[in-house]
Amino acid sequence: MYEQHFGLHQPPFALTPDTGFFFRNEAHVEALEVLRLALAQGAGFIKVSGEVGTGKTLLCRLLLNSLDENWVTAWVPNPHLDPDTLRRAIADELRVSLGPNPRQHTVVKKLQERLIELAGEGKRVAVIIDEAQALSNASLEALRLLSNLETETRKLLHVVLFGQPELDARLAQPQLRQLQQRIGFAYVLRPLDAEGVALYLQHRLAVAGHNGRPLFGPVALRRLHHASRGIPRLLNVLAHKALLLAYGRGLREVGAAEVELAVRDTESASSLSPPWWRARPMLWAALAAALLLGLTAAGWGWAAWAGGRA
Repeated sequence: MYEQHFGLHQPPFALTPDTGFFFRNEAHVEALEVLRLALAQGAGFIKVSGEVGTGKTLLCRLLLNSLDENWVTAWVPNPHLDPDTLRRAIADELRVSLGPNPRQHTVVKKLQERLIELAGEGKRVAVIIDEAQALSNASLEALRLLSNLETETRKLLHVVLFGQPELDARLAQPQLRQLQQRIGFAYVLRPLDAEGVALYLQHRLAVAGHNGRPLFGPVALRRLHHASRGIPRLLNVLAHKALLLAYGRGLREVGAAEVELAVRDTESASSLSPPWWRARPMLWAALAAALLLGLTAAGWGWAAWAGGRA
């Protein structure tokens, strides 16, 4: 809605993990290098953890895109699976033909045969699991047992776990100590600092087509950093709402007032302001103005077109 107003050719703060918007901040670059190094050295288990919205899924996709043809990957984006279903999902990703209703022993045997086949072709295999904190203890144990598949010289299977901090707590349980001991490399994604927030916003706006003066003033940036706690996903939500509000008011720059209204309307944002319901009428009034402005512009465009046709 506000793209043309701010000189953009696409939405800058969509919540989908688009690798085209990857911001090379220190934490994500380090994490990607740790993942590449760990896989190159043959680590059996690798773990990346971070708070909700810190960019784990984006990092997961970057890793998948960066592995060369020597790697075969099995990506499991939805780990709400029991052990048998998890094994079958991995087998399916590795193009293992199982037939209907295979027994657990059959699945493991065919997986091992496939892994040996790929190793013979000079391939290495990585199982990459997003949202790994959702795995049950039984499924985590099934992964550990699968990682036992190896030759005399190297592992046949490498497992990368991306998860929220709850994953760290789960792996600290005594019953999972064997798996925790298998984790050769681990990395914790950190939120953005104040400078990182400003650079992150500038980067995404530039990718979206902006090349003019900054759209967020210094006070607005400080408020965004505080309210988002440096978490990119939350920052995207707040920045999008603030731009929409500025557009509705006909402004060319987002100020502290627009950010404050966006913060009050976002329950997961930290706010030192009055409760959200006191600001909600102001917010919806501003959003309604933005919508009216957009519809009015569209109406003028239609009238001009119709007049030209006449």
